[in-house]
Amino acid sequence: MIAARPIEILLVEDNPGDVELTQAAFVDSKLCNHIHSVGDGVEAIDFLKKRGAYADAVTPDVILLDLNMPRMDGKEVLEIVKNDPELRLIPIVILTSSEAEKDVVKSYQLHANCYINKPVDLPHFLEVVRAVEDFWLSVIKLPRQNNEYAGRMEKRQ
Repeated sequence: MIAARPIEILLVEDNPGDVELTQAAFVDSKLCNHIHSVGDGVEAIDFLKKRGAYADAVTPDVILLDLNMPRMDGKEVLEIVKNDPELRLIPIVILTSSEAEKDVVKSYQLHANCYINKPVDLPHFLEVVRAVEDFWLSVIKLPRQNNEYAGRMEKRQ
């Protein structure tokens, strides 16, 4: 039997404490995964487009995206990714402290795959991250990012 390829996760989060908590929640994972973390939207786009320091970056299977960040916010990242034919198939989970209805609506208008509020207390935060892991990394089938079929289908549309 061939070993499964690790699930590649891009965490886009400017709060070091939330990065650490998210990584810790995935440590106990029953799935093999790699978490790549960047601190703002500019770095996220560089990572996804494999520019500069991220020239050798992997294409993530899923993106966990905060909305409120310096330099380029999550909505801008979401818009860029979902308008790029080479990136748009990557599921994006908004994981943010914003409870503003306008942020929820705008995120879905920009084709976010789901919107989750980050709880402020540790036990609930860990519970949410584990729920994300359970659903997005073990229940659903993710598109393979270097899939030739997906590329051909994009060109037909």
